[in-house]
Amino acid sequence: MLPSSNPSPQVADSHHHSPEKSKKLELKTTLHSLKSHISAHRCAWLTATVFLQLLIILFLNRASSPPSLPSTHRPKFESDIATHRHNFKSGAVATPMYDESCKFGRIYMYDLPTMLNKDLLDNCHNLDLWSSRCNAVSNMGSTDPTSLYLNPPLVSNGGFGPPATGLDGIIPVNLTLAWYWTDMYIAEVIYHDRMMNYKCRTLNQNQAIAFYIPFYVGLAVGKYLWFNHTSKDRDYHSEVMLNWVKDQPPWKTSNGSDHFIMLGRLTWDFRRLSDNDNEWGTKFIYMPLMKNVLRLTVERSRWDELEISVPYPTAFHPRSESDIRQWQNLIRLKNRPNHLSFVGATRKEIKNDFRGVLMNYCKSESSFCKIVDCSITQCYDGAPSILEAFLDSNFCLQPKGDGFTRRSAFDCMLAGAIPVFFWRGSFEHQYQWHLPKSAETYSVFIDHKDVRNDTTIIRRVLEKYSRQEIEKMRNTIIDFLPRLLYSRSNADLGSIEDAFDIAMEGVLRRFKRQKMAAGGQRLV
Repeated sequence: MLPSSNPSPQVADSHHHSPEKSKKLELKTTLHSLKSHISAHRCAWLTATVFLQLLIILFLNRASSPPSLPSTHRPKFESDIATHRHNFKSGAVATPMYDESCKFGRIYMYDLPTMLNKDLLDNCHNLDLWSSRCNAVSNMGSTDPTSLYLNPPLVSNGGFGPPATGLDGIIPVNLTLAWYWTDMYIAEVIYHDRMMNYKCRTLNQNQAIAFYIPFYVGLAVGKYLWFNHTSKDRDYHSEVMLNWVKDQPPWKTSNGSDHFIMLGRLTWDFRRLSDNDNEWGTKFIYMPLMKNVLRLTVERSRWDELEISVPYPTAFHPRSESDIRQWQNLIRLKNRPNHLSFVGATRKEIKNDFRGVLMNYCKSESSFCKIVDCSITQCYDGAPSILEAFLDSNFCLQPKGDGFTRRSAFDCMLAGAIPVFFWRGSFEHQYQWHLPKSAETYSVFIDHKDVRNDTTIIRRVLEKYSRQEIEKMRNTIIDFLPRLLYSRSNADLGSIEDAFDIAMEGVLRRFKRQKMAAGGQRLV
């Protein structure tokens, strides 16, 4: 028999389906395929939904204000005066370049290497060849040089120096905490400290119209001004600063034309003409990189348009508007038994010393002129004897100081006395942002040449002023007096602007005008 032609059932099932079985298998296969397709689309849909939600969250976060920074990165403008720590840190707050309180723009302050400012204070016993400067830059209250050398202050008290003492019976008790023995050449530290809390300071370079360099060049060069030092010694810190600042982006943009610095000493200390070791001072101002930098200084050169003079620091640093008003009322009503006073000492090493001329004149007119001889009486930083003499006088004689100007003139006006100048350079082209344009409204000028010829001219000139004229001049001084004061960094003076505020507004106004002129605009 021949073998059967039908395949085995298993083989037949695998190749030849009946119509009913084929339909069932097709339906089953279709369902599996559809289920798989739906699962894949569902996965993709879920993924897209999640991704869309993430995009929405990111968009909302970017539109809202940023979260608070960690405490280690929060901006810190307040200088820690209460704990006597000078704050050299910086932070950041996003602010517009101009607003109602800062209509002329904002200032960015560089964070310099500490050797250019803070380290100088920490090593204050090395700032002077003859004595420690620690008492001048600290508020530790100690006057013992040995103690200050062994324990130099870590802080500067904003540059005010130690609290004033010995003022009992001279000023009201409640004002004594506003008085300090402040060094006449310490403005670099005062301006740096004030900038820490300045309302128009910004920590964003792109928001600034002016850039402040807090370099203590006067303190740095101080001990090198005298013998046994080379010109390189005197220029060292200045060159370090300029080599650092020239690499900063704002400097590269402007070549320093929107930068400014405070010079704590007279301008003449920074104008050495050669590299001769025997020549006085540093050549800081004449260094090529300084050619565009604006400079604030306690005495300017009248021929330098990049210099602005600002008041010398005095001993009174008001804590509030109330302090200022109380002091103004006191000096306005003060009884003044002396018509005239002279505070100073003769300089025997100077031929025909004019101070000696004034000293001899006052000795011959003792009923008319009160003398405080600083070769006998201590005359440090606004000492009680100085303040008392000026408070008791209508006029005060003001010869030249180390330059044409003199810190004593500001001590005189602080007490409500009227300064008598003998050189036009003592008031002309000086303090133009702070003093009235008309010097005759607050001072008297008698040419020093006329005094040398006949000292009696002093009395003849001053006796021509009536009581009413004297009171008018005094009231003028009392009215502008706040513009000559440096308040504490955290002081609330209300609507009053002090010397620092006036100086910063002047800087900002100048740089804004400069910027607008470059763009073809004009500042009204």
